[in-house]
Amino acid sequence: MPRTLKPPTSAADQIEVLIRRGMAVERAQAEQWLSNVSYYRMSGYWHPARLEDSGNDRGDQFKPGTCFADAAALYEADRKLRTLLHDGLERIEIALRTRIGEALTLEGPLTYTRPEFFRPTFDHAEWMSVAEKRISRSQRWNESIRHHDREYGGQYPFWVLAEVLDFADVSKLFAGLRAPVQRSVAEGLGIAVDRSLLSERQFKKASKNSPLARWCEQLTVVRNLCAHHGRLWNKSFVPAPTPVLRVLPGFHSLPSGQNERVFGVLVVMSQLLRVISPGTTWPNKAARLVNTDFVPNPPVTPEGLGITEGWNGEF
Repeated sequence: MPRTLKPPTSAADQIEVLIRRGMAVERAQAEQWLSNVSYYRMSGYWHPARLEDSGNDRGDQFKPGTCFADAAALYEADRKLRTLLHDGLERIEIALRTRIGEALTLEGPLTYTRPEFFRPTFDHAEWMSVAEKRISRSQRWNESIRHHDREYGGQYPFWVLAEVLDFADVSKLFAGLRAPVQRSVAEGLGIAVDRSLLSERQFKKASKNSPLARWCEQLTVVRNLCAHHGRLWNKSFVPAPTPVLRVLPGFHSLPSGQNERVFGVLVVMSQLLRVISPGTTWPNKAARLVNTDFVPNPPVTPEGLGITEGWNGEF
């Protein structure tokens, strides 16, 4: 039998629950937050402060010293991080579109419509179907799409199509590029495979698929999470491999093996943005936010962000 859903409760009732469970609460502050953010959404920021029970699951009672104010500050830090990531991801997405476009239009504006230009394993027909949906949904508001409907019989150069694609569409297209083209795009963004620093197995694997392909997949997940105002702190994402990147300048702070937390995302984005926007202050802003708004907050642990041991505090 499924469990009965919990009934809705008022902010005042929710505050009483938190106090009974051992949280220090300033009522006016909590009333403001719970009335405008919601108990359920806030609960992700105090979850690690709940005591573990005998089965190593989180119980209802809070650890001594748990404060609502700390959870609220952590929520605000996470909100700032979403805004910062969204800003950086915009630049990365547009740069990736542009670099892919340069590669795909060397033989003409419609090369992307030719399946032979992509890997045999790439579902080109499915990708084209998605692209057609993107065109259809944008016909009412995108003047370039309407212009190419009228003047060119519905033929869309990649540089026109790219403006209506989602990051996920661009990420999948990059993953479908043949290895030499993929490698050229990745190297243009500062991710070059260094054979002398890799094992033979690592080099062969990276030669077949650029590590940037899997990282684009992770960045897509993070981008969508930011767009839907989801939590970044203490969250696991689609794993992305790190060994090939860790040997490159600027990437040494990545965790060994795979990255699943936001810290690795910040490392990779910082390096990409240094190539895309020389002189950018984005990495400094990211480091300042982590060091000032996250690390000093009592509920925050290095594991919650994915901070690697020995990190020097800079991206």
